[in-house]
Amino acid sequence: MTDTNNNKVVLAFSGGLDTSYCAQYLAQEKGLDVYAVAVNTGGFSDEELKQIAQRAEQLNVVDFKVLDCTNQYYEECVKYLIFGNILRNQTYPLSVSAERMFQALAVANYTKELGAKYVAHGSTGAGNDQVRFDLAFQIIMPEVEIITPIRDLQLSREAEIDYLKANGIHDDWEKAAYSINQGLWGTSVGGKETLTSHQPLPEEAYPSQLQQTESLQVTLVFAQGELKGLQWGNEPAKTYDNPVEAINQLNKLAAPYAIGRDVHVGDTIIGIKGRVGFEAAAPLIIIKGHHTLEKHTLTKWQQYWKEQLGNWYGMLLHEGQYLDPVMRNIEHFLADTQTTVSGQVFVQLHPYRFEIEGIASDHDLMQAKFGHYGEMNREWSGDDVKGFTKILGNAHKIYHSVNKK
Repeated sequence: MTDTNNNKVVLAFSGGLDTSYCAQYLAQEKGLDVYAVAVNTGGFSDEELKQIAQRAEQLNVVDFKVLDCTNQYYEECVKYLIFGNILRNQTYPLSVSAERMFQALAVANYTKELGAKYVAHGSTGAGNDQVRFDLAFQIIMPEVEIITPIRDLQLSREAEIDYLKANGIHDDWEKAAYSINQGLWGTSVGGKETLTSHQPLPEEAYPSQLQQTESLQVTLVFAQGELKGLQWGNEPAKTYDNPVEAINQLNKLAAPYAIGRDVHVGDTIIGIKGRVGFEAAAPLIIIKGHHTLEKHTLTKWQQYWKEQLGNWYGMLLHEGQYLDPVMRNIEHFLADTQTTVSGQVFVQLHPYRFEIEGIASDHDLMQAKFGHYGEMNREWSGDDVKGFTKILGNAHKIYHSVNKK
C-alpha cells in the first residue's frame, strides 16, 4: 500500500546554485519535505562541509546529512583503477566519472533507509551525471520517483538566481570563472576555454599553483598493487594501513609542483564530445609508477589482458555501468593479477612534471639468471635460436608462397 502521507524527498546536495534552487523549489512548489545529502568522496574540507551545512540551514531543509564514503570509494573503485592502470583515452584518470557513481549510490542507499518516496538531483540535461544518477536510482530503488528540476525546467542561471532572491535567499551567486570539482582521485576544471577545441586553460585556472621548484625524490612502496608506503627527501619512510592516507600525502607532496595537469577530450554518454581540464598529481604518479612496477613483475600476457580488461572497466565505469555484474568479474581478474606487484618505485618530482626512475622488487623478472637482454644468454644456444626462428617463420613463408608475395 502506498503511503500517501510520505512527502519525503532526498536531494543530492552540494550547496551550489543548482542544488540550492532544487531545495527551495521542491519545498515551495512541490510541498515536499527536503532531506539534503552531501556525499564526500575525499574532496570536501571540514570548512567546506560547514559552509554546505549552513547553506542547507538557510534553505530550511528538514534535515541535512553528510555521508562520508571515501574509504568505500577507494576499496570498491579507486583500487581497481590503480590495478588496471586506467586512464580514459590514455589521458584522464576518471576523477569525476568514478566519484559521481559512488555519490549516486550513497544517495540511493540513504533514500531507501529513510523510506522516502522521492529522490532528486540537480543535473542538467546536457551532461553525463544525469545518466549516472538516474541509473543508480532506477536500479537500486525502482519504486522511488526521480525529480530533476534543472533538467526538466531548462532554467537559466539568471532565472534560478531570481527565484532564490524572490524567496529571500540572497547570496553572491555570480558564477566563478572556473568550475572546480575536487575528489580523492583528482580535480576537474571547466571554463570558457574548455568549451572550445583549441584554447588551453590559463595558469590561474588550476587550483594548485607552482610553489616548489627544487626537485624531490619520492619512493612509492606498493604491496600487491596497493600504495602502502612513502619516503621522501630526508624524511623517514612511512607506512600506511589505509591507502587513502598515502594518496592524500602523495598529493600534498606533488601538488605544489603543479604536476598532473592536462586537458581531456572524450565521448560523453549521450554521444557528444566533451572537453575538460584536470589536475591529478597523485593519481597520475601512482598509475605510472604502478604500471612500471608491473612491467617488471608480470608476464607479457598478464600485461596484455590487463590492458584490454582495464580499458573496458574504465569505459563502463565512465558510462554509469558500475552495477553491471561484469564489473565484479573484471575486478576479480584485476585483483588476481596483483599477487606479485610489490616493491618500490623511485620517482623524481620537478616543476610541472615527474620522472619514474626505476624500481626494486623481489619479484623483478629482470633478475632471472636466464640472460641479459642484448648481452648474454645462458639457458639456450645459438642453434636453439636458429631452429626456433625457422619454425616461427613457417606460417609467414606459407602465406607468401601461396600468394606469390
